[in-house]
Amino acid sequence: MAVLLAVSTPSVATQLVGSGLIGLREGLETGVVVMILAAFLVKSERRDSLKWLWSGVAAAVLMVIAIFAGIHYGTSTVSGLAAEAIAGVASLIAVVIVTGMVLWMRGAAAHISRDLRAGMSRATEVGPLAVLSLSFLAVGREGVETALLMVGYAENTSGSSWPLLGLVLGIAIAVLVTIGLYFGAIRVDLGKFFTYTGAVLVVVAAGILAYGIRALQIVGWIPGISDIAFDISAHYDQSSWYGTTLAGLFNFRPDPTVLQLIAWAGYLIVVLTLFLRPRRPAANRSSLAAAGEQAPAA
Repeated sequence: MAVLLAVSTPSVATQLVGSGLIGLREGLETGVVVMILAAFLVKSERRDSLKWLWSGVAAAVLMVIAIFAGIHYGTSTVSGLAAEAIAGVASLIAVVIVTGMVLWMRGAAAHISRDLRAGMSRATEVGPLAVLSLSFLAVGREGVETALLMVGYAENTSGSSWPLLGLVLGIAIAVLVTIGLYFGAIRVDLGKFFTYTGAVLVVVAAGILAYGIRALQIVGWIPGISDIAFDISAHYDQSSWYGTTLAGLFNFRPDPTVLQLIAWAGYLIVVLTLFLRPRRPAANRSSLAAAGEQAPAA
């Protein structure tokens, strides 16, 4: 998941699990949003607007695929320091976006269902284009985050197709779970799900941050490439199952620079504290959990 720092290529299982977790979390988050919008249209007897809802979803998916393909294939011919610079900058941008989305979802979870229903109510009054735009933005926001995470991961697995397969499988599972939630066949505590997976994404983002800093240190844009915090390479097998797993999932390397270590630890302390701090009682009753209530078929 995200950008690799290890010399060896992660195992197939690590690639599948890492990208699959991204697909499952982001897919389910997107699925819940679409489910809320679709259920609102059905319950308010505005089924005629469903085609515009799905058109917006389809347009957002195409946009995300275009972004991923553009970045991935557009930089595939770049090598050397230029590649390090691009990877470093892209990693730092990904950290900013992922951090913002994770913290935003934490605060918005308590009222996202209400906000989405209110937005769709206004959109149906304005017209089809407004419905399409609302669904496009709602899905596209999550999709761009997924694309940025996956670009870094896929580009550092020696052209392997396993990360993309894991992503597709994760999204497929998310779609099935969302359908089950919609028809009331599945009950999931979405509040806990997004809390646990959000915490994992924060750890992943910390690894991406560390990678981005080292890449820019190699280029020379940031000093300190020779200031090694510690080096356990003699006792740490990067090609082992644990080495490839830690590198593939969390970007761990046995010889980080001082700046990498400080940034990694500082990021985890600050962001995890913000993400896991107790919320007000009213906010604990997340409307995301309530989104799993049964809704009529569309």
